[in-house]
Amino acid sequence: MALRRAPRLSISIQEHMAIDVCPGPIRPIRTISAYFPRLPPGSAPGPFSPAHCLLSPLGPGRAFGPCASGLGSGRTSLNSSVEQQSSDSDDCTALGTLEFELLYEQGSSQLHCTVLRAKGLKPMDFNGLSDPYVKLHLLPGACKANKLKTRTIRNSLNPVWNERLTYTGITAEDLHRKTLRLTVCDEDKLTHNELIGESRVALKRVKPNQTKRFHTCLEHPPPLPSPSATGEALRGISCYLREWEKEQLQSLEERGRLLLSLQVLSTGLCVGVKRCAHLAAMDVNGFSDPYVKIYLKPDLQKKSKHKTQVIKKTLNPEFNEEFFYDISLSELSCKTLEVTVWDYDLGRSNDFIGGVCLGAQAQGDALRHWSDCLKNRGRRIERWHILTNELPRTLHPD
Repeated sequence: MALRRAPRLSISIQEHMAIDVCPGPIRPIRTISAYFPRLPPGSAPGPFSPAHCLLSPLGPGRAFGPCASGLGSGRTSLNSSVEQQSSDSDDCTALGTLEFELLYEQGSSQLHCTVLRAKGLKPMDFNGLSDPYVKLHLLPGACKANKLKTRTIRNSLNPVWNERLTYTGITAEDLHRKTLRLTVCDEDKLTHNELIGESRVALKRVKPNQTKRFHTCLEHPPPLPSPSATGEALRGISCYLREWEKEQLQSLEERGRLLLSLQVLSTGLCVGVKRCAHLAAMDVNGFSDPYVKIYLKPDLQKKSKHKTQVIKKTLNPEFNEEFFYDISLSELSCKTLEVTVWDYDLGRSNDFIGGVCLGAQAQGDALRHWSDCLKNRGRRIERWHILTNELPRTLHPD
């Protein structure tokens, strides 16, 4: 008796993988709230007994028992209720919220930021907690010179600081063009600190001499534009971004603030160097040893140089020194006052921190200060000025 073998079924590897990997239709994973649908407003809930409606182990969304048919017929409405609930959940609070107050004192040119508290911060450590602190920057021109920082609260997702941080030398022009960035970070002693989220507030929303409270949701920092990430269809935008990055590299960096007083007398010009604020740290200890030099250019005889004393280990020095130039008003209108701040280093060349030029060729606050000084003879006028990293070509460190 001859045995006849059955024909062998040939299954391709694609079909074999499809059978093993995909035994059935793929359904989205439901959350526990999906089994408690929200009823539309105005409708009365019907009788429902959890004991008579059990979840089936065969798969999510299936039931057995007296209410199995009810759940099966209402699958479409159940899916729509899940989408409504996901939209109801506040995704903005996934990183947490931050509460703070801003006050701008116009008389003293100070901006006070009182960091009150944060709630529901995202856990960043293995213990499910964080060690949060808040740091402030003024944009544009964020650098170490204008960074302020609160203390660190250990092992908390709802920290309370109640700490006031103050910026000095904030002008009315800064209120219209500056933005305050508040960044919440998690401090790690062994590794680098991690960013939790940030919040940005335009200073033009703050009215002078009025305290305003903010309660904002923390957000992820905006991504930096990169021309390499654009495709061929975005070549025009890529060229624009390259020009934008070039302008950013060529833009001046803020190195701090300087308070100057000018007074035109019948016999000459009196220049007062009052104080500096938020200077850039030039030494490894996080401080600087600043002093100020002033020139009245053009100076053919090289006799216009004046220099203040050196203040050790500080970023907010107070000088309160005055210097006098014996010059007529007609000659003064053609002069330029160059003021620079330096970091003193023993045994090597001093480091340039920042400078500002006041004169007829200046711009912005420097030009307005110089013009007001010439128009109001005999009146002492004080103004804050932004120090930039641009070194005048005629100056060299001592």
